Amino acid sequence: MKGKWIFGLAALLVAFVGVPYAADYPTRPITLQIPYPAGGSTDVGGRIVAAIAEKLIGQPIVVLNKAGAGGQVGWTELARQKPDGYYLGYINLPHLLTTVLDPERKALFKADDIVPIISQALDPTTISVRPDSPWKTLKDLIDDSKKKPGQIAAGIVGYLQDDEIGYLQFAEAAGVQMRMVYFDGAAPAITALLGKHVDVLFCTVGDNFTQWKAGRIRMLTIMDKERSKFYPDLPTTAELGFPTVLSASTRGIAAPKGIPAPMMKRLEDLFHKAMMTKEHIDMLEKAGQPVKIMLSEEFGKYYWEQFNVAKKWVDYVRKK
Repeated sequence: MKGKWIFGLAALLVAFVGVPYAADYPTRPITLQIPYPAGGSTDVGGRIVAAIAEKLIGQPIVVLNKAGAGGQVGWTELARQKPDGYYLGYINLPHLLTTVLDPERKALFKADDIVPIISQALDPTTISVRPDSPWKTLKDLIDDSKKKPGQIAAGIVGYLQDDEIGYLQFAEAAGVQMRMVYFDGAAPAITALLGKHVDVLFCTVGDNFTQWKAGRIRMLTIMDKERSKFYPDLPTTAELGFPTVLSASTRGIAAPKGIPAPMMKRLEDLFHKAMMTKEHIDMLEKAGQPVKIMLSEEFGKYYWEQFNVAKKWVDYVRKK
């Protein structure tokens, strides 16, 4: 009788949380999906933390790139997964949320189908050109753009993502119009800039850092209120007279909706421990990525705050 009672209680718990929770979780490899091509900031950050975290958990963390449609392919796949703690994915805000909100994207998942676990980086957008560009300052770019409306090609990483929102903010505040060229990931966008297929590039600090260190690009500004530790001499948009031009990509790890609370806590603790190591912080900063760690409660609140920001810009684009 006692055995039947215990069995019934276990079955009830499984039914309640959706999947059984093992005290020794994880007992097999975890997949960490990156919804962008290899080589971009999300991919670099994901591989750094995966290599450290798998040492702590004693199981491999397999990084899987599932790129397409500006992250939509990967997020759709993440939302469909069984919430058993063995398939996680990177999310990028506001990108994921604009995908859900934009009716033209016809997303097959909702914002609450994905649950934030922990953030890793908050990465402001920059405006960059080649070293041989005639534009030495942001003012040079603005002045020339006004003389040639729609003629200067601006490389944009992703549709209705942080970089396009940054461009829209800048174009509205500065009164300019450029020809937008979209790329599915930072790596091909930077290649296009270096190959002279676009004239100026809107992408994040982390995306640009390696190329900047190698002297292959020149920064004009960073879309933030405060200067970056990575580019201490680079003026911010706020300094240059555009205090409303503020844009960034927030990246972190998430799970499908329905993941049991004990597993959620276990994952949060594991990745937090990995992200707080000197190894992680040093490697992320070496890659030019500003560390910003938010645990699940704070990250979840931020997620829904960004939902409102994303809605504003989706509505703005649709009305134009």
